[in-house]
Amino acid sequence: MPKRFISSPSLSRGSDQDLCLESTLKELPLYHFPVETNCRGVEVTRIFEKYPLLPGAILVEEGEFVGMISRQRLLEYLLRPYGLEMFLNKSLSVLYSYARHDVLVLRERTPILAAAQQAMRRSPELANDPIVVQVSASAYQLLDVRELNLAYWQIRGIETQVRYERAQIHMVQSEKMASLGRLVDGVAHEILDPVGFIWGNLTHVHSYSQSLLELMAVYEKHCSGLPTEIADLKADIELDFLQEDLPRAIASIRAGAERLKKLALSLQNFSHIDDVYPKPADLHASLDSILLLLKSRLSGDIQVIKNYGHLPPIPCFIGQLNQVFINILSNAIDALISQSVSQKFSQDFGGGGKTYSVRKPCIEITTQVRPLKSKNAIGTETRWISIKIADNGAGISLTKQKQILDSFSVEKRAAKETSLGMSYEIVTGKHGGEFYMRSQPDIGTEFEILLPLV
Repeated sequence: MPKRFISSPSLSRGSDQDLCLESTLKELPLYHFPVETNCRGVEVTRIFEKYPLLPGAILVEEGEFVGMISRQRLLEYLLRPYGLEMFLNKSLSVLYSYARHDVLVLRERTPILAAAQQAMRRSPELANDPIVVQVSASAYQLLDVRELNLAYWQIRGIETQVRYERAQIHMVQSEKMASLGRLVDGVAHEILDPVGFIWGNLTHVHSYSQSLLELMAVYEKHCSGLPTEIADLKADIELDFLQEDLPRAIASIRAGAERLKKLALSLQNFSHIDDVYPKPADLHASLDSILLLLKSRLSGDIQVIKNYGHLPPIPCFIGQLNQVFINILSNAIDALISQSVSQKFSQDFGGGGKTYSVRKPCIEITTQVRPLKSKNAIGTETRWISIKIADNGAGISLTKQKQILDSFSVEKRAAKETSLGMSYEIVTGKHGGEFYMRSQPDIGTEFEILLPLV
């Protein structure tokens, strides 16, 4: 039986799904046309005439991949002087020895964007040559570079559209946050007005009540015999108890008004809309405001320790830094609550005779001015503001830490924006600072924010 040197070409169209940013070469039309090197050039030329879209042929020897000859390259050599006599009736190995060049071989799972960039880096004379796609350990197919370029620009168009839509969403979200900030600021202002009335009149109420009580005491002292009607009324209203409880009631009203006033001021500080340029701000006041807003989540079991150093007012966008603080503190509270629930569940249901060391949940906030070596000048030191927020929770697993660190990159943050990724951008991008995360299992997690003190 004679050996077959050439087989009919076939076309694989890949999947029918639309292209996306992660599309690979497998989803593009691929041509399967292997040819033995001892096949004559005239036979391949007839196949090219029969299939005008075929970009080239895969050259094999005894089934093993050798190289590739493109349709354009074969026709160019046949059109040269004496090309027909030299190559048409001789084996392809002769032509390939003259036309040998670097062949771009890529795997089928190579992203289209990466493949197109590699193809563009080829020398100009190879720019139109097809690309060899390896679909298995011993199987190779051809990709027309025009199909690759068309898919590349399609995907770039999709990428541009996605970026535009994300920018639009970001603008809408920013406008929503600004509107929400103005709304919260207005509500806080409306709360502060009546609280101011209460607070201002409490002093007079306290003074008036004390004066009336003193007047009644003088009446009782100088009027030995009270009329029956006054004695009965005194007994009905429990005057003795009223004299003791009235100052306590006024003090309670004062404490409630003061608490409401602090809460409204905290809302105003948190909803602060940043200006175009940074302004000096008191970071301790901001941290206290955030803790007050989170007080409902800070159960009695969670202890907050403040190690505040002496910090000067630092120029910053305080509204954005408030968002960073609330993100970190919220994550710390979630971790401590989850740990407390797990410990309680283990003690109540899963003990099995095993003892569990119970630690009091704690969040520690430390601020200080730190000298750091300058990255620009050797041997010089600059002053930085350090804000550390640490908890003694269960810590973060290595897998989760990698996900968090990945979210700090621009590509990951664009694909999925997280609260910590946004915090990293605010600290490093908006303020020129540094953002660090340290975590150890069963010890806790610490976030450190470094801001340059200019």
